[in-house]
Amino acid sequence: MALENIHLRKLLKLMYLEPNKRRSALRTDIREDVRREAGEIGGGGDFYSPFWADAKAHVFGGPDLRISTAERIAANARRSNLYPQLRDGFLNWWDERRRWTNLPFNPGRKLRDRFRFHELDAIVKIDNILTVVDGNGDEHVVYSYFSPEPSLSVDGARLGLWLLSQTFPTIPANELRILDIIRGTTFSVDRSPLTGEEEIEFRARYARLIEERDRLREEYE
Repeated sequence: MALENIHLRKLLKLMYLEPNKRRSALRTDIREDVRREAGEIGGGGDFYSPFWADAKAHVFGGPDLRISTAERIAANARRSNLYPQLRDGFLNWWDERRRWTNLPFNPGRKLRDRFRFHELDAIVKIDNILTVVDGNGDEHVVYSYFSPEPSLSVDGARLGLWLLSQTFPTIPANELRILDIIRGTTFSVDRSPLTGEEEIEFRARYARLIEERDRLREEYE
């Protein structure tokens, strides 16, 4: 997936990976881009989407996530490592939240959009969001971060929350969450307050990442 057209969760991962692992991840993406440009491969499915669909179904009274995860692993053994970690982290978070009320949760609005960085000629995609309306009628917006490494840092979450708030300005910032699923940890502006420097920091990190990718791309030309 080109850096100039990328999901927020993957961008946050790349921004905060250790340098050697970041270079390795960028080289993997470059090789895939080169093969795709040559018509050798098509678009593949998202490894994490089936899990996230099951997690959202669990929230709204669908099949138990433990059962869904076992079925996913039985259908594809490649999921046997990360899916149990995702399941346990999500359930640790959700069960803690769920125990505060017996009232049902209902789906909120379907949210998806893109944020354009014009000077970088780049688009960050934001989709597959969990929106939950609680028993009081309050809507909560949860954006998922799947990666086993790096864990989502406070700084990374701060930048992510800033971008979410800019992309969905009609949603109160205090209702936005980013969930690091494997760790079962959520980040919000009340716990990770915005400093006012997020736009500068985000653009600088994004620009450096593109520059690094461009330097590495020269190895494949």
